Amino acid sequence: MNYWLMKSEPDDVSIDDLAARSDQTVGWYGVRNYQARNFMRDQMQLGDVVFFYHSSCKEPGIAGLATVCRPAYPDPTQFDTASEYFDAKSTLDKPRWLQVDVCFVQKTRLLSLSELRSHPELAQMMLLQKGSRLSITPVSAADAAFILAKLC
Repeated sequence: MNYWLMKSEPDDVSIDDLAARSDQTVGWYGVRNYQARNFMRDQMQLGDVVFFYHSSCKEPGIAGLATVCRPAYPDPTQFDTASEYFDAKSTLDKPRWLQVDVCFVQKTRLLSLSELRSHPELAQMMLLQKGSRLSITPVSAADAAFILAKLC
């Protein structure tokens, strides 16, 4: 099993939005970074744990848990000319962008970015590295265990 930190702006999709959906599932659309796309394509597996992270908001941090419940498939927003994620170079035969589906597990207390930074045990976590801006990052098993202990 792998662990992932996946960022979402809560104005777009929050952990509460995910919990309120009838099937409690959302496609992780709009990823337009090749490294993040490759994580979804090459490494994410069904059942992987997702730390659902609220970003670009007043208090960023881990707000809940989810799991990967559908493996990578073409992101439909790349073909939608009305979408901010439209990509004219992407075709149905050769889609450039992928998404996975994630399913709600639970809302947690907010484990803020500042709290994450306060723990030296997490110093190597990709999220906390200078210049790290990826929307999807792997989380080591040791970091995941530490975070889960703080959330529960």
